[in-house]
Amino acid sequence: MTLAPMLATDITPEGPDYDVVRGVIELITEDYREQPSLEDLALRLAQSPTQLQKTFTRWAGLSPKAFLQAVTLDHAKRLLRQDDLPLLEASIEVGLSGPSRLHDLFVTHEAMSPGEWKARGGGLTIRYGFHASPFGVALVMITDRGLAGLAFSDGGDEVACLADMTCRWPKASYVEDSMATLPFARRIFEPGQWSPEQPLRVVLIGSDFQVRVWESLLKIPFGRAVTYSDVARDIGQPTAMRAVGAAIGRNPISFVVPCHRALGKGGALTGYHWGLTRKRAMLGWEAGKA
Repeated sequence: MTLAPMLATDITPEGPDYDVVRGVIELITEDYREQPSLEDLALRLAQSPTQLQKTFTRWAGLSPKAFLQAVTLDHAKRLLRQDDLPLLEASIEVGLSGPSRLHDLFVTHEAMSPGEWKARGGGLTIRYGFHASPFGVALVMITDRGLAGLAFSDGGDEVACLADMTCRWPKASYVEDSMATLPFARRIFEPGQWSPEQPLRVVLIGSDFQVRVWESLLKIPFGRAVTYSDVARDIGQPTAMRAVGAAIGRNPISFVVPCHRALGKGGALTGYHWGLTRKRAMLGWEAGKA
């Protein structure tokens, strides 16, 4: 049976802006040493400087110039290289630093039993829907126990994105139900709905090792980052950096289980399953909300 995804676009007015925002991030990432001006960026993206400034600022909470200054790979590396900052103690800030944060994405979680995971989704019904988000098209997947999957795609790649996620649990039954997933999308992408009194419930479907890694990722504060070696030490296996990296790459609940906050050795932004530009976008978005 062919699963034909349909996009629900009413999650946020910011969703369609992602193509412009992505272009800004890509240009800044490629040319940050040249410190491109707003006019340079606008010219290369066929936008007016005023409109580009408004679009990016509405999305990130800071201007393209501030984003250029706040989120760069060199900034992350400098912080990580400081000998007087123990990595486990000082998760580096990748973006604007300040004494206050608006909110954190409050989450409560449970893991499926080893038997349920080994069944590869057998007997499990997963509902899914596509929604606009600040990071492109978001695929939201839920079970009766909570959020089970969150993935991202660019426009036109929804079918491939869905196939990538469904192959993780090939024996599950899948039902397209964007009305059921829409409340979850709103809870995830609208900071005003983040509340410790009503935490977002997620269910982790993976091996015991993977779940331990994902639980470690949930400890990383909003607007900060750690290295893979930090995560390995946190789960009590300090030499398992490569296995930790693989588990991070298999995280099925992107953004909520914040694998984008995990960096490689020396602060490198390393590979990200949904694209390095999107990883930078998430870090920048969080910096703007911090």
